[in-house]
Amino acid sequence: METHPLKPFLPKSARALMLGTFPPKREKWCMDFFYPNAVNDMWRIFGLAFFGDRDFFWDAPAKRFRKDKIAEFLEYAGIALYDTAAAVNRLKDNASDNFLEIVEKVDLAAVLAQIPACEAVVCTGAKAAETAAETMGCRAPKQGNMEKISFAGRNLKFYRMPSSSRAYPMKLEKKAEIYSAMFGELGFPVRK
Repeated sequence: METHPLKPFLPKSARALMLGTFPPKREKWCMDFFYPNAVNDMWRIFGLAFFGDRDFFWDAPAKRFRKDKIAEFLEYAGIALYDTAAAVNRLKDNASDNFLEIVEKVDLAAVLAQIPACEAVVCTGAKAAETAAETMGCRAPKQGNMEKISFAGRNLKFYRMPSSSRAYPMKLEKKAEIYSAMFGELGFPVRK
């Protein structure tokens, strides 16, 4: 069994909480932060959505993402990050959600209590959305959609976004378009 290796990233002003499922094995990391695999497209999606540049957060010479630049942007924008699983068993030796057995779910009510301005829970993939929905006692939205829910004493917008994994069969630009629409709907400063 593996326990989550990272603490939640929770800017006090966070208006959105993004939730994946669980990080890949540490040997796949290019930085000590969320979405750490160099071939995961999350930070390219953010680069396109907010700056019109897929490589905005990429350090090409070092072949890694710029953690400090990412964290600074998330703090400024008010975007929190964590995952839906606190502990997992890997059924195969890879990072695929299809082969993750969730042993312990994250206490989302406790996480949300630390970010009182949060108005949206954004899940980055099907398994994360299904796990969050079970925790919050609601249905998971269809991909690219939002459901209004009540959880932990507040009204929230619950989004399900496409996976940022390269294994997910959707072009980077299309993923960025869907994420950009969601962030724009929430009032974040996306590129038009």
